[in-house]
Amino acid sequence: MANEQWNHDIAYAMTPFKLITWPIGVWPLQVYDVYSLIRCVFGTCCSSLMVILPSIELYMGCTNAEQNVDCLMLICCGMLGILKIILFRIYANNLIDNYESALNDYLNIENVKQRTIMRRHAFMGRILCFFMMSFSYISCVIYGLLPFLGDDDSLSINITNENSVREYTIPSRCALEYFNASNSIYRIVCFIETIALILATSANIGNDAMFLNITLHMCGQVKILRTNFMDIDVTSSRAYDRFNILIQRHIYLIHIVKQLAETISFILLTQLFISSILLCIMGFQLILSLKVNDIVMTTKSFSVLSAFLSQLTLYSFIGDYLKSQMEEIGLSIYRSSWYDYPRKLTRNMIFVLMRTESPIALQAGNFIMINLSTYMSILKTSASYLSVLRVMIEI
Repeated sequence: MANEQWNHDIAYAMTPFKLITWPIGVWPLQVYDVYSLIRCVFGTCCSSLMVILPSIELYMGCTNAEQNVDCLMLICCGMLGILKIILFRIYANNLIDNYESALNDYLNIENVKQRTIMRRHAFMGRILCFFMMSFSYISCVIYGLLPFLGDDDSLSINITNENSVREYTIPSRCALEYFNASNSIYRIVCFIETIALILATSANIGNDAMFLNITLHMCGQVKILRTNFMDIDVTSSRAYDRFNILIQRHIYLIHIVKQLAETISFILLTQLFISSILLCIMGFQLILSLKVNDIVMTTKSFSVLSAFLSQLTLYSFIGDYLKSQMEEIGLSIYRSSWYDYPRKLTRNMIFVLMRTESPIALQAGNFIMINLSTYMSILKTSASYLSVLRVMIEI
């Protein structure tokens, strides 16, 4: 019965993220063999298409101002997807250690209270994954269907007609026009580009969901540790041994969280840089579209802004949550009945309190703290920049 419960908890916490990241070869609990490497290379190639094809369109001057912004957005998303696949493979051991630790955590649940905390954080991870991936995949399907929803008569025009213009899922008209493809080949190309777009989305947003899920799990483990520190029975003869076990658990969680911070450090730095630039560009496009009452451009700009703001919001919120949980370990010890502890035990408490003064947190490039304060600074700076541009347009 306990084994069935363990399997159910593991499936509840990890199955959605396995389904997303296994096809691109970055699922931490997979077998790292030649087949996983092939999937990783395939996912990287799909993300590369989002960089290469729009770059060719920009270089050849085949796009207008609106399409240039779309190409820039796809290039940035593709670059982030490539970076996350490569770095998650390079730091695979860090992710493996964290997910294997999560398996052991579910196996060693001591009481109903601990299981409730773990299930609550697993539920938060699933909800975040559902909203992130459903919005992303729906957008990919819409982009994939747009070429097929055009006028059928336009598809029957001879390819040699210079006035015929074909739209692709990924902007690639100039890059592919030399193939002189028939209508059936055109549909196949659009279908392949749609699949590449979906896998590139998994490489970008899916890897975010997987990482944020394990980070939330570690937040839950820190919260359980805080509860255990407060619930130490000082009247027990094993109180000192119990406290030492909790100290060792604290050291282990610091090590595990430090691995997560190391894995995501450069990715977060790149994410902040790209997101900050795109927030300004897409915000400026949104201002222009509102000025000329272009509903299509307004909807597209707002959707892209929402997507990048969602990424920043989730990383900032969970980074702030992790930092606060690590800091509050000291507060939990202070709120316990420490004055009733033996003197030998209270001396060890001082070292735990000192360690919580410098908690492990998610950082971009090991120098920018990822929390709500950083998030608000980015929003204020972007809003100030856009307000200046809006005034210039009005003038």
